[in-house]
Amino acid sequence: MTSAERSDVVEIRVPPRDVDRHGRMFIASYISQAETALSNFWRTRPLVDNEPAYITTKASCSLHRALRHDDLARFSVRVSKIGGKSIGFKITVETGGELAAEVEIFWLAVRGEKHDPVPLPEDTRDWLYKYLD
Repeated sequence: MTSAERSDVVEIRVPPRDVDRHGRMFIASYISQAETALSNFWRTRPLVDNEPAYITTKASCSLHRALRHDDLARFSVRVSKIGGKSIGFKITVETGGELAAEVEIFWLAVRGEKHDPVPLPEDTRDWLYKYLD
């Protein structure tokens, strides 16, 4: 079950497929669920002509408290860095008012078959500043 309160917040119940044999959520599942929250957030950006593609250059997770099957988890997306050609996102994961994990994802704006880095569009940059931590 997934629900969205706002474009930058998604709540999920931890499904059985996302936990190990000890009942703790896999680290990869935090990143996967954070990417889903980020995708939901990204859909609300302003549309720009000739928008670049964005590729993930880094994804990491810091675990503070393991989530378990059926825990209600709240994924909140914030922008942690706005570079000339890249964006950094920090997705916090909370359960019961307690910080469970922090996921960092970095994107690079690219064009062409060789994925040449290109500047972020100004409209996108302006929109991102509203969510800068």
